[in-house]
Parts: sequence; C-alpha cells; structure tokens
Amino acid sequence: MKYPMVIDVVPQDDYSVVVTFETGEIKKFNVKPYISGEWFGKLCDMSLLNTVRPAGNTIEWADGQDIAPHELYDLSINI
Repeated sequence: MKYPMVIDVVPQDDYSVVVTFETGEIKKFNVKPYISGEWFGKLCDMSLLNTVRPAGNTIEWADGQDIAPHELYDLSINI
C-alpha cells in the first residue's frame, strides 16, 4: 500500500502529534510508546519533540528520528 503524503504535523503537550495527510485526513499519533532507548529516548525532551516536520509520507525530528509510514498512518486515530 502506498501511504499518503504528510502535509502538516503539529506536536502536542501529551507526546503525540496531529498529522494532516494529503487526503484531508487529520489523525493523532501517540509518540509515547516510541520514547525509549538511546535513540528515540531523546524525544522525551519537548524541545526536540517540537522539531517534528513532514518528511514525505512520514514525519521526522531534527536529530533524524522518524516513524515508519505504515506505523504513522495505521496506528494513528482519526480526529
């Protein structure tokens, strides 16, 4: 399956992000389960979490962390 492009992403105070896809869908993705270990654990710092940006059909942060497109889309809830 080809996943839609991300056109906007807005970080939330609860360690989630609101993602707008090119399809017009707006979904909320919970980042909390990913915040562990040396690499993704850095996202517990809100200043880094807030650097999130669209990256094709997924999202990425300033340090290079990203979420697999299928996880971002399939595990997000419609809002």
